[in-house]
Formats: sequence, structure tokens, C-alpha cells
Amino acid sequence: MTTFDHDTLRALRDANEVTIRTDKHPASAVPIWVVADGDDAFVRSVQGTRGRWYRDLAAGASATLEVAGRQLAVCAVPASDPGAIERASGEYLRKYRPSPYALTMVKPELLSTTLRLEPR
Repeated sequence: MTTFDHDTLRALRDANEVTIRTDKHPASAVPIWVVADGDDAFVRSVQGTRGRWYRDLAAGASATLEVAGRQLAVCAVPASDPGAIERASGEYLRKYRPSPYALTMVKPELLSTTLRLEPR
């Protein structure tokens, strides 16, 4: 497992939203929420498995995140460990609690769309 450097993790923690462009659909920039816990960065699809960027990443496509004026080349691994999924949920609630959509991001039907991001 490859992890992001400290500055990148801090930028991901601080960013309210990031933009993702998958290599399969580079012309389509989608704003998403990202959370970081320890050395791990996670994303989750609010549209569940219907989200195109999610389907691309889950199928092994690479992507670019745009965060804090930087472009980060990433790939994703499904977070199948219940502990990792729980940590991601906790971070979604902590980071985005002021938003009415925070509870949506931790609905049971969305948990399986949790992906751990890795630099590429």
C-alpha cells in the first residue's frame, strides 16, 4: 500500500470539496467529498454504484484529483475492511457534519462504495 505524503494528506483533510476526473472520462470534472484518517484517504459515492466516477475507479481506472490548486494522480482500492469503512464514516460525519448531506454519506447502502485512494 502506497500512502500520500503529509502535506497532501493535510490538503485533503482541509479541502471541503475536491474535483475528480477519471482517465476514462477526463473531460468530466465531478466535485466530490474526500476524507483522510491517519495515512488513509477515502472517497465514497453519494450516488452509490450509479456514480460514473465511482464505476470508473472501481473498475481499475486511474483518476486525477484537483485539490488546493494541485493535481494529484490517484488510483483506488475498494475499502473492504469494516474498520476502514467505519473510520471513513466517522470522518465524513466529523468533517461534513454542518451539511445536511453528511448523514446521506453514511447510509448503509453507500458504505460499499468506500474507496481508499493511493497516489500513482
